[in-house]
Amino acid sequence: MDIVVRDAKKADMESVLKLINELAVYEKEPNAVEITVTDLELGGFGENPVFHCFVAESQNNIIGIALVYMRFSTWKGSVLHLEDLVVSQEMRGHGIGTILLDEVVKYGYKLGVKRICWEVLDWNEPAIAFYEQKGANVMRDWDVVQLNEAAIKKYISNI
Repeated sequence: MDIVVRDAKKADMESVLKLINELAVYEKEPNAVEITVTDLELGGFGENPVFHCFVAESQNNIIGIALVYMRFSTWKGSVLHLEDLVVSQEMRGHGIGTILLDEVVKYGYKLGVKRICWEVLDWNEPAIAFYEQKGANVMRDWDVVQLNEAAIKKYISNI
């Protein structure tokens, strides 16, 4: 199987969104995805892109993605955040995740970042094992903290 990893193009965003939705189903959040193809096009290819996306392609089909963006750590400096690494269900186990992660790490190295970070669900043992095998430190003593859109509005109304 020939697999090519390349920078995503605006025309790929429909396929990227399909994989994002597939990930949401896998993560037991099938109705959580609110973004649209247009949101992805503007976010990645607008006047001021806020993310970079790699796609893995086989026989002209996008079978995996890695979507990243820059952050800044007050302790370390420039950080590359891996928002999602997704390989389509039927293509898992063929090394595509490794190829995509390799591309992310090379990209971060080229940018000179001090850290590459991402989250993984605590029940996703296959992903945890994969990341640890690659040398990542899964920090189980940290919790992810978020304010969703409704919580932001409520917060604002109380200040």
